[in-house]
Amino acid sequence: MQQDHLDQNPEQQIRALIADWKLAVEAKNLLGITALYAPNIVAYDAILQLQFIGVDAYREHWQRCMEQCSGGSGWVKLTQLIVEANEQLAFSHALAEFGGTDDQGSTQSCWMRVTQCWRKIDGQWRVVHEHFSVPFDMVSGAALCSLQP
Repeated sequence: MQQDHLDQNPEQQIRALIADWKLAVEAKNLLGITALYAPNIVAYDAILQLQFIGVDAYREHWQRCMEQCSGGSGWVKLTQLIVEANEQLAFSHALAEFGGTDDQGSTQSCWMRVTQCWRKIDGQWRVVHEHFSVPFDMVSGAALCSLQP
């Protein structure tokens, strides 16, 4: 996957890898999703736990998430993607809509915020930190999943 992007500058490489990651999420390809993660990734996800440490723990989390999304079709829409990169470090952030159709044919989606911190490790870009979040109402404590950019 990463070898295909060697002729690009670091920002273009990260953008291409994010596109690969997006396709892996849409295909529910667990190995494709986690292929970009560093072994010692620290991830803050919007659900279940405060943090996940290590690619194995985060892979298990992704597996649980995919089991919750049992419908056949799904998508990820990224908007306002910003990538800053040099030769060794990069970060990206975007608004991401995750959605799909459930077993009854009902479409559901939620906009989230995502930030990824990248480091070049042994010549390969790896996500060393990932953070997904959903805004919430401080009075009710309810997640605000219906917000849109």
